[in-house]
Formats: sequence, structure tokens, C-alpha cells
Amino acid sequence: MENKKFRATPAARALAKRLGVDLLSVTGTGFKGRIHRDDIANFNYEEKIHISPLARHIADVHNIDLKGVKGSGHRNKIMKDDVLQLISDPDLKARFTLNDFGEVPKADQPAVKPAVKVSQGATAAASAPIASQAAPVMGETEKVPMTQMRKIIAKRMSESYFGIPTFIQTWEVDMTELLALRKKLIEPIQEKTGKKLTVTDLISLAVVKTLLKHKYINASLNPEGTEITFHNYVNLGMAVGLDEGLLVPVVKNADKMSLSEFVVAFKDLTERTFSKKLLPDEQAGSTFTISNLGMYPVDEFTAIINQPNAAILSVASTKEKLVPVNGEAVVRPIMKMSLTSDHRIIDGLTAAKFMTDLKKLIEDPITLFI
Repeated sequence: MENKKFRATPAARALAKRLGVDLLSVTGTGFKGRIHRDDIANFNYEEKIHISPLARHIADVHNIDLKGVKGSGHRNKIMKDDVLQLISDPDLKARFTLNDFGEVPKADQPAVKPAVKVSQGATAAASAPIASQAAPVMGETEKVPMTQMRKIIAKRMSESYFGIPTFIQTWEVDMTELLALRKKLIEPIQEKTGKKLTVTDLISLAVVKTLLKHKYINASLNPEGTEITFHNYVNLGMAVGLDEGLLVPVVKNADKMSLSEFVVAFKDLTERTFSKKLLPDEQAGSTFTISNLGMYPVDEFTAIINQPNAAILSVASTKEKLVPVNGEAVVRPIMKMSLTSDHRIIDGLTAAKFMTDLKKLIEDPITLFI
């Protein structure tokens, strides 16, 4: 009988209690199998094969694939005796032993029947069943280790997704006036800064102005979940996707900038992000983050909160849509934006008030400069 005792950190126990995860079913990655908070955050009952460390070691030594094996432990956890039973039964072992290519080893495959001499006319008919029984050819695969950037992203996204109770609100915004304003400003901004004004720049400025009126949206919660920090400034994070992963450069003190200053600062950060010259300090200290996929035909999406922010805004593409205006059906450029909020800090009403003001500002953007 294996020892069912387990060791877990206080943080792991707290998260397990909040998520309803049974610690007996979690395999710890710490010293002597100690369960850490990340083990709980990454835990999934349906996808993970639950197995004791000793059983896993025995399976690895004997090259046993445990997928599909139902264990005798708690919640079907695979124990040492389950693996030993597979090894002691040759027929049973053959069903779970795989070679390096994920196939049953040839030594364990049934012997091929000797060829039977047949007449010339029967050759095709006799050979057909043999061809149909041939093992399917598997496609090529490639395994590469995760980069350090990808590991950090995976860790942070897991902590945010599993550790924060969130809710999402999706709103439609009429982009008619903002697109018209951009058309008027694009040339003057180009002459003054040498940079091209984008829709993202104007949306960002609207977000910054709105955040100053909604302190709970522009806030953060300490790791212990006991203290809220309200930021009287806006450090705006902008998610930038690279082939290697996702980076979030931060425009510091964006609330103090004019539109021209913001365009220059944001373009500089974006260019250095793509050239991989972004400094660590330029990725830290955000109070709110925008994730914009408007350049792709994405109808809507919901981003995961960039901790320790209290919320994140997801901006989708703008598409022409038939909408009612003053009792008439007209075609307007409509954009969907979604706010993902940390429900520990932000309530539904608080989020709705923020989105109402943001929508109003985007639909009447001339007030950005008042």
C-alpha cells in the first residue's frame, strides 16, 4: 500500500480550496513531490493523467504508456500496483507498451500468416485484405522545448486565468465619427511627428481619458488580496504579439500626454518591441492594458487580465453592419470591444459605467480635446 500523505505549500492549499481541487489528485513538482501553487493552477481533472510519483517512475523505466489506464487510487489515480499488474501480464503489457514512434513494438505484434499459393486470377482478390490490414503511416512530428519567454507567458496566464474570478462585458461601438476624425488628423500628425496616426492611437487616448474618471478600473489588488491600490495616473500597457510570444510595452504617464506625444511614445515602444530592444522597465508598471486585434478580421474576443491590473480591454475589428439610427436602417462601421474585469475589485455596474463613458467618447471623439 502506497503512502497517501502529501505535502503542499500554504498558497497551493488556499488556491485548491478556492478552485475545489482535491490535493490527493495533484502531482507535485516540488521537492519530494511537494505541491506548489502552479501545480494547482495547471491542474485539470479531465486532461491530466493522475499518477503517483512511484508509479510514474516504474512506467518510465518499463516504457509503459498509461493513457487509458484506470487507476485504483482516489479519483482513479494510477498507483504502483496498477503499473506492476501491467508488467506482470504480458498480454496486457503489450497493449500499453509503445516504442519511440508511438507504435506497438514489432516483437509484440501478431505474427504474419504464411503466404498461400493462389492462381493468377485470384492474386488481386487474395492480396486486397492483406493491404487493408497494413498499419497506417504516421505523419512527421517535431518537438521543441518551450522558450523562456513562452514559459513565463504560460506561467502568468495560468496564474491569471485560474487565480482570478472574472466576468466579461462586450459592447458595440459606432466608429463613424472616430474614423472621420482620424481622416482629418492623419496629415497634421504626420507633419508634426513623422508618424502615422492609427485608430489604435485614438482608442487608446479615449481609454486613458475614461480611466481617470473610473478609479476601480484603473486599480490593482495586492497578492494577498487584502488591499486595493488606486492609481491617480495611467500607465497604459499595449499587448504586442511576436512570433516568439506576447510582450506588453507600457506607455508611462499616458494621461499627461497630448495626442502627438502619445503617438510618438507608442510608436517608439512598438518599434523597439519588434526589434527586441525593449528594456525590462518598459514592460512593467502598467495600470491598465489594451489588447487590439482590430487589424485582423476578428469579430470579438476576450483577453486574459495582465496582472496586477484589475481589467483589460479587448478591441476587435471594425465591420460594416446594418443598424437602426433614428428609426431607419443604415449601414455603419461597428466595432466590438470587451472588458474583462477582476470581480474581486470590480462589480458589473462599475464596469458598465466605464464602458458607457468609453463608448460615448469614441462615438463623439471631438470631446477628447475639450
